[in-house]
Amino acid sequence: MGKAWKFGDSISTDLIAPGRYFHLRSNLPELAKHVLEGARADFAAQVRNGDFVVAGENFGLGSSREHAPTIIKMAGTKAVLAKSFARIFYRNCINIGLPAITCNTDEIDEGDELELDMEKGVVKNKSKGTELEFPPLPPVMNRILQEGGLVAYIKTHKSLEI
Repeated sequence: MGKAWKFGDSISTDLIAPGRYFHLRSNLPELAKHVLEGARADFAAQVRNGDFVVAGENFGLGSSREHAPTIIKMAGTKAVLAKSFARIFYRNCINIGLPAITCNTDEIDEGDELELDMEKGVVKNKSKGTELEFPPLPPVMNRILQEGGLVAYIKTHKSLEI
């Protein structure tokens, strides 16, 4: 379980990994101290392991900064839940082992305690006693996430076959 951190629509990769810290891209732990700083200054200092980023439409738009989902994951975030994702950002999430869940986030409020069941395709809102369904990911994507990302999956299985 983790706490929901609520963001709005069109959170860009520049808000996730601010360009003013571009010089830190080779020092990801340091860059992670500034994750989502452009959208919410208090996030990086207060996020806890297992928390969730919850957003609206088009999360991760902008340049294809591979380090944007990486530093979200490094900050301890369990998953990103959004109404929709920019295509490259979504794929980068799966590649690094960060669940990116497409669902209607309107019924999730800031601070709600959430629990994610990837196999059933359900987000349980423990604060409200409700469940939010999402389309389960394809089996190969679930396996990639379970292995910790695409590189780890291929190292273990030598291919993308299930």
